[in-house]
Amino acid sequence: MHLACLDVEGVLVPEIWQNVALRTGVEELQLTTRDVPDYHELMQRRLGILDEHGITLADIQAAIATMEPLPGAAAFIDRLRQTMPFILLSDTFEEFAAPLMKQLGYPTLFCNSLGVAPDGRITTYRLRQENGKFHAVTALHSIGYTVYAAGDSYNDLAMIREADRGAFFTPPPSIVKENPDLPVCSDYAELYAFLTA
Repeated sequence: MHLACLDVEGVLVPEIWQNVALRTGVEELQLTTRDVPDYHELMQRRLGILDEHGITLADIQAAIATMEPLPGAAAFIDRLRQTMPFILLSDTFEEFAAPLMKQLGYPTLFCNSLGVAPDGRITTYRLRQENGKFHAVTALHSIGYTVYAAGDSYNDLAMIREADRGAFFTPPPSIVKENPDLPVCSDYAELYAFLTA
């Protein structure tokens, strides 16, 4: 029996932080794991920017409330759900994900959480597990699953490489150039075919 592990942002929904950047006008929040390979470096930078500009969790949640899944993502998830089990593995946060997961039919999501002060400032982030995507795949292997995985960013590489079959989904050219051995899916039809082969 096999199971799929999918990244969320950039695969099923737009990049949350980029939408926050657009809503707040804070250009520095445009950076994602496509740009900065070190997740801790990226998050420390983000927390500093939020503090500097007085952006609270409520501000971010207001931006997320305006978002929708990527075109075709909900139909893709519905089709996949009828074919095989899957888990979404994301470096996003519980406090961000709920409105988007509702639009995708509440798939199973493993992600992280935030520390929030009483005034709504985000003070810290808590990883479910260091290198959690990789460890999720190894745990699934340990209980007998063959794992297929797909993501779009640097933080998906360990998951993709640990999977029995892994691919990129619409990644930036720089990541493809650095990892020429990995297959690339350019749309949901290709991704579905890859995951169900």
